[in-house]
Amino acid sequence: MSVFKLSSLCKDYIWGGERLRREFGKSSGADKIAESWELCCREDGQSVIENGEFTGKTLGELIEANGKAAVLGTESAHFDDFPVFIKLIDAADDLSVQVHPPDDYARKHEGERGKNELWYVVDADDGAELIYGFKREISHEEFAERIENGTLLEVTNSVTVKKGDVFFIESGTLHSIGKGILIAEIQQNSNTTYRVYDYGRLGNDGKPRELHIEKALDVTKRVPPRRSAEEQGSPQRLESGILTTLCECEYFTVKKLEFNGEVSLEADRRSFNSLLILDGEVKISSASGGVPASKGDSVFITAGTGKYEISGKGLIIITNI
Repeated sequence: MSVFKLSSLCKDYIWGGERLRREFGKSSGADKIAESWELCCREDGQSVIENGEFTGKTLGELIEANGKAAVLGTESAHFDDFPVFIKLIDAADDLSVQVHPPDDYARKHEGERGKNELWYVVDADDGAELIYGFKREISHEEFAERIENGTLLEVTNSVTVKKGDVFFIESGTLHSIGKGILIAEIQQNSNTTYRVYDYGRLGNDGKPRELHIEKALDVTKRVPPRRSAEEQGSPQRLESGILTTLCECEYFTVKKLEFNGEVSLEADRRSFNSLLILDGEVKISSASGGVPASKGDSVFITAGTGKYEISGKGLIIITNI
């Protein structure tokens, strides 16, 4: 075990576009690619290994063959399943206004964990906006009334975004990715979403897409977001790059690496490292082997690999537990 390049799973939703195919080399038989699942180990989708002795095997099979602690690390012991789920998202149109439940509610009502997530804005059209909570605190009654009469967007907090912006979407935070935004999303391993408002759109079946009003009323925090979108750690200067902590929470730690040259990092026994290459041509090497990788690739480094080197020039999002 060591350094594995992973395949992507592409998903076609009505709001998707062409950028993941055109700019990141994703392939799909569908007209649109809304999401590419870059690190996933779920019943509804698994990343497949593309190199080494486990070529053609899923992450789940890698874990089954070697043990959870050996692959994921000791910090994942308290998770009853794979801890994270990582995607690239291309919003060619506005996503629905939605909310994700916390762990306790999701386990009770959906049979899976809740969902906290981090958004890193990979790119954005000029003037592109997303919805991030509310402008002001509102009551349960006002929330319900505005959903009913179609005035919800009058009280939601719209934020103009640019490349490199970061948002922590805590469970219970009302949100929506707006048209013209490309995002890397690191989240808890859950796909539970409660739609609140969907602009009156029809799904691929010609019918209005399902809303989940009662559950959304149960879990939504009807206040402005508590965590600043600008909340990041101080950049750490390396010999050939800069490493910046984007988020550190109980579910995951996410860092951004910008480099030109060679950088040495470590995957110790506590956690795997997931590398999402957002720009550049690189090589990732450890004592037991390595892989070349380029923009759009996802690389998984097992816990206990130890020191590994990244050489080349690029921008990488690094996730561990």
